[in-house]
Amino acid sequence: MSSNTSSVTNASIKRRGEKHYVMLYTRYERFWHWSQALLIFTLFYTGLGLHGLHDWLDFSTAVVVHSYAALALILLWIFTTFWNFTTGQWRQYLFKEGVMKVIRFYAYGILVGEPHPYKKGLQRKQNALQSLAYMSFMLLIGPTLWASGIIYLLYDLWSGYSWSGLGLTLIAFAHTAAAYLMGTFVIIHVYMTTTGKTPTHYIKTMITGYDNIELTEAEVAYIEETHAVSMKD
Repeated sequence: MSSNTSSVTNASIKRRGEKHYVMLYTRYERFWHWSQALLIFTLFYTGLGLHGLHDWLDFSTAVVVHSYAALALILLWIFTTFWNFTTGQWRQYLFKEGVMKVIRFYAYGILVGEPHPYKKGLQRKQNALQSLAYMSFMLLIGPTLWASGIIYLLYDLWSGYSWSGLGLTLIAFAHTAAAYLMGTFVIIHVYMTTTGKTPTHYIKTMITGYDNIELTEAEVAYIEETHAVSMKD
């Protein structure tokens, strides 16, 4: 549940299931999201330069920027992991049922005007497909990038071994493959942001933190008692 505290009037939460304009994403969640996006873009841009796909940065500068951006992203992930566990937000990433229903919606249902099979809520910020994608990102793509990148940077420590040449090739391949998987994830993620009520709905939500969601009876009672979630009329 969001820890962003603000007053809310009882008059604005009258009926169970009624939609309300609620602070769904806290300041830190939005900071994490946009900081991560900027750092990933920086890493992808400098990484392409290191592979010779553009020359807008000289090689040495690209190495320095790439390394510092990677370090910043690793630190951001470590702190965010700590934040997720201390606030209970880690539950948002647990596997949910209904993945195939969500896939069918985006492959077909959205084209014929069907309603989304998943309803967003205070404790249900992500649908089943999002949870699966983010979990894969955090448990597979991210760790592969960080581990291979760090091992690559420490090459001088193991370059004297007979297998170092093959090892470097495999590490470079794993790092590049994971980078392209991350790029694919970002492209799909950006596309998905355009599938809301309007093409900019989800972007505005992640900027302001507010979204229109239905509240359960328990959530209404929680807000009435604690005033722990900001709400607008």
